[in-house]
Order: sequence, then C-alpha cells, then structure tokens
Amino acid sequence: MGVPDMWLHLLAYLFGGVFLANAIPHVVSGMMGKPFQSPFAKPPGEGLSSSTVNVVWGFANLAIGSLLVCRVGVFDLHNAAHVSALGLGAFMISLGLARRFGRFNGGNTPEQP
Repeated sequence: MGVPDMWLHLLAYLFGGVFLANAIPHVVSGMMGKPFQSPFAKPPGEGLSSSTVNVVWGFANLAIGSLLVCRVGVFDLHNAAHVSALGLGAFMISLGLARRFGRFNGGNTPEQP
C-alpha cells in the first residue's frame, strides 16, 4: 500500500468513526421512544424528529460508518493508526455534538444541587 492509499484509508476510518459515533444517540433515543434532533427536523439539526426517524437515521449512519471501516482498505484492530483514526473521528464528533446539543438540553450549564 502506497502512502496516498494509507492516508485515504485513515481518512475513511476517521469518518467511519464519525458516522458510527453519530449513530449511537439517534438509535438509543429512537429505541427509547424519545424525539431527538436530526437533520430532518425543522429547523434542521435543532428541532426534534420522531423516534422512528431517529432509528432510521441512526441505522443509516451505522451502515455508512461500517462501509467506511470495513470496505475501505483492510481495517486492523491491532494497527494503532487505524484504531487512532477511528477513535479520533468518534471523539471529535462526540465532543462537538455534546457542545451543540448541550445548549438545547441543558448539558452546557448543568444546575448545581
């Protein structure tokens, strides 16, 4: 594998981590029967979508993330670069969305007892 291929694979794993991490809150909220923000809400990304829409959106993210990790190159759990790229993607989207959705759900300024 040449250097350009390696970088493309790592980029695919980074975005695979983004999509896989983004699937979690949508699937969990949907399975709990709770509405959650999604790109299909009004306004997009701020309003709430139904639990059904969130399950579908979560599984779409899961499918895309799985394709990026499992079908691009040969992802190796023993390869630190592969795992780091996946983890970095998951961490970046998780931290960013925690800040973004925290403003709607009270997570950015939790009340003290």
